[in-house]
Amino acid sequence: MPAVVIVGAQWGDEGKGKVTDLLGDSVDYVVRYQGGNNAGHTIVIGDQKYALHLVPTGVLSPNVVPVIGNGVVIDPGVLLSEIDGLAARGVSADKLLISANAHLIMPHHKAIDKVTERYLGKNKIGTTGRGIGPAYGDKIYRMGIRVQDLLDPGILRQKVEVVLGERNQVLTKIFNRRGIDLDKTVEEYLGYAERLKPHIADTSLVLKKALADGRFVVLEGGQGTLLDIDHGTYPFVTSSSPTSGGACAGAGIPPNKLTKVVGILKAYTTRVGSGPFPTELTDEMGEWLRTTGGEYGVTTGRNRRCGWFDAVIARYATRINGVTDFFLTKLDVLTGLERIPVCVAYDVDGVRHEEIPMTQTEFHHATPIYEEFPGWTEDITGCKSFEDLPPNAQAYVRKLEELSEAPISAVGVGPGRDQTIVINPLV
Repeated sequence: MPAVVIVGAQWGDEGKGKVTDLLGDSVDYVVRYQGGNNAGHTIVIGDQKYALHLVPTGVLSPNVVPVIGNGVVIDPGVLLSEIDGLAARGVSADKLLISANAHLIMPHHKAIDKVTERYLGKNKIGTTGRGIGPAYGDKIYRMGIRVQDLLDPGILRQKVEVVLGERNQVLTKIFNRRGIDLDKTVEEYLGYAERLKPHIADTSLVLKKALADGRFVVLEGGQGTLLDIDHGTYPFVTSSSPTSGGACAGAGIPPNKLTKVVGILKAYTTRVGSGPFPTELTDEMGEWLRTTGGEYGVTTGRNRRCGWFDAVIARYATRINGVTDFFLTKLDVLTGLERIPVCVAYDVDGVRHEEIPMTQTEFHHATPIYEEFPGWTEDITGCKSFEDLPPNAQAYVRKLEELSEAPISAVGVGPGRDQTIVINPLV
């Protein structure tokens, strides 16, 4: 059976959770492989809406085992709060597995994240302030605290004491902030350990056995391709690798087990936080897209910046991820527009670019070259097949498919679980 990767093909918030949930009845394991509670998935089932931040979307399917992989950074307080919130709504997370090798977000990470962002002023990255970047920084710096450390009180205290010896110096002497208390931190995290212990596992081994037994595994990332630490619009990126390559490292499975990469595209483009955005609309049309599409962050509630579809970054996502299929979401949002512009290339100082410019400076100077396509006025939210869509909507999808250089295999025509048109099976 396959291991399928679900990746965002823009700047995140494309609707990855909807796709994972769509596959839910066929899937045995859903693995979150990177990021932290700086990302979120919204799932609509009937009249119920679920906002998930750390728990994989598979938790909403009773037969699925949700897995938090080693590439995720975990705020245990947030995770337990999310588990309790699901339980209050009748959703059990008893099957949840957490990699022993995943890193923990600690109080000093959140403190440093917030004060650093304020210090940067107008040059700020647009971080959520939840400690994600500093946690990944400590991981690379080899000073991180891992989930498995919760199982050994002596090791936990020793590691926290070492890292606070340095990080408290930064907080108190550079930023003039209060240091983090060692005893309180250890006590707090040992409290989390009592509840998390039943979920902690060697998840790489679990997934190896699952694939060997013919189980179907879905790997889901947070954020999107253009926020990847290596391949995104650096430095305005996240601190991990949401691209398909990051799925193997973040879940602990080898590349030869991946059989399909499903990229998620919105029918237009959004991003949150700072950084370049060539097709951004700062006028009334941008506000119309934001309001009509409900473009507000699942995790932060921040307004998303909105713009027209950018085929240049879609092609880039195809190249970087090896996309085999695209899922196009929120096509219904464009209903009622007379003409729909699509960015097909960039102009950079008089030079046409069919691909993303190599340098950060060039990308910041890129202006979109648009082609316009006729819109439609018919309500498409009840369409069940591609042929049910108005001719102009069909033509728009086919044009985006051509420009993106990978087949569009499914189309979202509304937020509901049943508002998806499948053109080519994803499994």
